[in-house]
This record gives sequence, C-alpha cells and structure tokens, in this order.
Amino acid sequence: MSQWTTTVRVKGRVARERHATLDEALDSAERHAGQAVLGPTAPTVDLKVREYAPAAQVSARIEVSGPGRLLPAVRAGLDVRGDGSTAAWTGRLQRTVVEPKDRETPGDALRRAVKG
Repeated sequence: MSQWTTTVRVKGRVARERHATLDEALDSAERHAGQAVLGPTAPTVDLKVREYAPAAQVSARIEVSGPGRLLPAVRAGLDVRGDGSTAAWTGRLQRTVVEPKDRETPGDALRRAVKG
C-alpha cells in the first residue's frame, strides 16, 4: 500500500505519484525538481504597485507528504524559483526554509530535515 505522495505543481498543472517508501518519494521529488530547473526562467513581474523578481517567484513546487490522511506526519518539499534556484522547505500551513549545510544540495537538505 502506498503511504507517501509526491505532488508536483508546475504552471497550474498538478500531478501526484504514490510511493511505498520515503526514499522513493524523495528521489521522485529530486528528479522532478531537476526537470523543472531545466525549464525557462521566469521574467520579472511588474504589478505597478510591486515588482516580483524571478528569485521571488515559485515556478514549480514539489511536495512530499505522508503517512496519514487528515494530518500527514510529514509535509516537506522543494521549490524551484523563477531564476532556476531550488530551496527545500518543511511545514504545512507555514513553510520553513531548510538551509543547506556545507556543500549540501537542496535535495540533501530536504532528506536531512525529513529523516531527522
């Protein structure tokens, strides 16, 4: 039975994948983030009142959740920014950025945060 879900959101499209283990879900998240980084960068958005630079925009969000239905025990993921950078995060209602240590990739930082 699949306990872990990877949800991929890119440009208004949502795709979900089910996985048996946390490692499979994290591998899937890293793979999808890598594919999103290869896409085009976002332009600066000017709303006349405020301007959003590509680094402030999320062009793809990859979320790993599970196990559980109503209140998942784990909710974390990777955000691919409009400038091509990637950031790991944890949390459900309020996301907390996971800062990479030393030479960690955002995927490694996500694994460290989720696995403890």
